[in-house]
Amino acid sequence: MNIQPLLQALDIQEEAARAQADDLRRQIEGLQTRLREAETHLEHLAITRKTVTSLADRIPASPPELPEHPDYARILTVFNEATGPLRAKDVCQSLGHELLPKNVEGIRAKLKRLVKLGVLTEADMGSFARKQ
Repeated sequence: MNIQPLLQALDIQEEAARAQADDLRRQIEGLQTRLREAETHLEHLAITRKTVTSLADRIPASPPELPEHPDYARILTVFNEATGPLRAKDVCQSLGHELLPKNVEGIRAKLKRLVKLGVLTEADMGSFARKQ
């Protein structure tokens, strides 16, 4: 029996398997390199997140956006010049509005809205002040 053809067939299969193994090793090396790069990127992102969150407390809050009605800016001017808390009637008078109930209630509604926006505080019931 001649085993030469069988050995040649084994050589061919062995070469093919070796080539496949070499190719797979190269792929693994490439994947390991990509994995290291991805892990390094994740570490950098984690460091960045930690840095940003630690600095977030130091960033001053941006002032809330005021409604478009011109009375809001004028109301804030009144509070900037005031030395203490003001009532809706005081603000109404400072703005030059007649002290009619509809005017006072309109100003009171605007003052309440400024409280909700965090610009003013309501010190006592109906008494408003600039938030410090």
